[in-house]
Amino acid sequence: MSFTSLGPISEGGIPLPLCTFKVPAGFPSPAADHIEKEISMDQLLNIRAPHVYLVTIDGDSMQGAGIFPGDLAVVDRGVEPVHGHVVVALLNNEPICKRLCLRGKSVILQSENPRYPDLHVMEGDDLSIWGVITNTVRSHVH
Repeated sequence: MSFTSLGPISEGGIPLPLCTFKVPAGFPSPAADHIEKEISMDQLLNIRAPHVYLVTIDGDSMQGAGIFPGDLAVVDRGVEPVHGHVVVALLNNEPICKRLCLRGKSVILQSENPRYPDLHVMEGDDLSIWGVITNTVRSHVH
């Protein structure tokens, strides 16, 4: 699974209404009396530029983690990558998105799709973790 970097994010998004009701399977008309407050997408996604950037995901190796081709991923370079995080990295100059697995001194980049093998980082491999994926955004309009 690879990605395309879209660059850094600037702060100061447009506030949108946040309604108090939950929508189980449909979308009732949001009446003004249901609006609790206004939030912005950068606040909702915890975007704190300049160490946060966006990438577009390409490939289906992370679908088990809920990350699908075409998803927009928010990547935070300020989060320390630890075991279990989904990371954006370069492995031998190849961009990838995988789950970071630390077992003792071993580093494994795990796929979340059984069709793809895990990548065991070997001595001599060049691994650079660019950041941790904190959120994804998916378009449902096709």
